[in-house]
Amino acid sequence: MKTVARILKSIETIPAFPATGSKVARLLGRVDYSVPEVANVIRLDPSITANILKMANSAYFGSAHPIGTIQDAVMYLGQKNLLLAIQTAGISKYYKKGASGYFDKATDLWEHSVAVALMSQILSKAITGEEDTTLYTAALLHDVGKIILGEFVRDELYKITLLVSRHGLSFLEAEETVLGINHAELGGKIAEHWIFPSVIGDAIAFHHRPDLLEKKDQILPWLVYLADEACLMMGMGSPVEGLAQRAVGQVLTKFNLRMKDLEKSMVLLSDDLSKARDLINII
Repeated sequence: MKTVARILKSIETIPAFPATGSKVARLLGRVDYSVPEVANVIRLDPSITANILKMANSAYFGSAHPIGTIQDAVMYLGQKNLLLAIQTAGISKYYKKGASGYFDKATDLWEHSVAVALMSQILSKAITGEEDTTLYTAALLHDVGKIILGEFVRDELYKITLLVSRHGLSFLEAEETVLGINHAELGGKIAEHWIFPSVIGDAIAFHHRPDLLEKKDQILPWLVYLADEACLMMGMGSPVEGLAQRAVGQVLTKFNLRMKDLEKSMVLLSDDLSKARDLINII
């Protein structure tokens, strides 16, 4: 079987995406949502329940008093923070095995993904004036293709690195040349497999090349791109991928930002990460 066919076949081995997050999102979308009803849905998933309690008590969400029950957590976190916590807790399990072909440690991909998700919210607030839970989900999953592709990259990373460092190819171009598919495209196909909204699938599939997206009015792919590049510039991500940064200046101009604004966002991210250890350590 050809490499691309084997890679695509591997998508079928990914477990179904947790239904808890979708159910909670639907409930929270109602103006008259019931706290006990939301709490009862979360309780059906013991793993997510444990992680939600851990995160509700974390420095990141700033609880001054211990939170011991899911109902208390739902009341304390509120709609936006609960959605972020649910998505983080639900998605984390897919990163437990890491992406060994890209990173030395299993947790490195997860740490990078959380950093990009947090940076996406910082940038969204600076550009649009508000945070966006859909953007957070897309940013948290932007590199999900690496979970599968990492197994195939392991023996080919030297070739990919050579194409990037000596021949000037982008990281995606090098992946395609060696493997026949890149991690962003594969991530988009995983999002389809999970029946995610197309806006999330597009942000994942085009997070390195948002300029190639036919729907030019979509902002999410550009924000995920910028958040990802900022984290790579800070040294949080695959060392090989960091060799091939492109077009950051043009994207900043698109949003009427300067490099100084991006640098301020990096400082804010550093502060956020120091409080977000429980989000990172849940795997």
